[in-house]
Amino acid sequence: MKVGLVYTITTPELTELVEREVRSSLGYEAELYSLQDSSVLDEVRETGYVTAAPAARLIGMYMKAVEEGCDAILNLCSSVGEVADCMQDAARYLGVPIVRVDEEMCREAVRKGNRIAVMATLPTTLEPTKNTVKRVAREMGRHVEIVDCLVDGAFGLNQEQFRARMAEAAGTVADKADVILLAQGSMAYCEEYLADLFGKPVLSSPRFGAKALKEALKVKGLI
Repeated sequence: MKVGLVYTITTPELTELVEREVRSSLGYEAELYSLQDSSVLDEVRETGYVTAAPAARLIGMYMKAVEEGCDAILNLCSSVGEVADCMQDAARYLGVPIVRVDEEMCREAVRKGNRIAVMATLPTTLEPTKNTVKRVAREMGRHVEIVDCLVDGAFGLNQEQFRARMAEAAGTVADKADVILLAQGSMAYCEEYLADLFGKPVLSSPRFGAKALKEALKVKGLI
């Protein structure tokens, strides 16, 4: 069994976390095949939305994973999650599911409450994540209110500074929300800290993405 991990940006901490969660779900017999193209996110950040060229490069990484024999693909960037959505017909035809790291997290947020605070350091991540929350809520027959929490100035900080900035930002929305959703996988190490600090459910995507990846492989009969 071989799975493709498609990143637009990596840090040692994010890679370690993602691989740990995937290994926890799939075991150590699974082969992990990672691809990354940071220019995808760079261009999306510059333009403020996903344009044709970075979308094509991301799709190219999906296809490379298919060519290399991957049985399923985990898309690890929420800023470009809607590109993964648009590829679902192709994924079904190819027999290689493309799983979004954040979709099951968004469903869990809808299960846990009607008021959902979405935290992100980039507007290009905030808006697609909000769209996903709204979509899954509609699919689940639920009405939700979304509370925006754009964590200005947090992108690129070290872990200690980032944690402090996240706590400061979360404090502005915690009283308005039933659940706090961390839109970027790189935020995951703040999950327990924020939950303890504010006494609210806090969700991050890597563990949910790994769980969804396992379910996709079960459907294929590989687990």
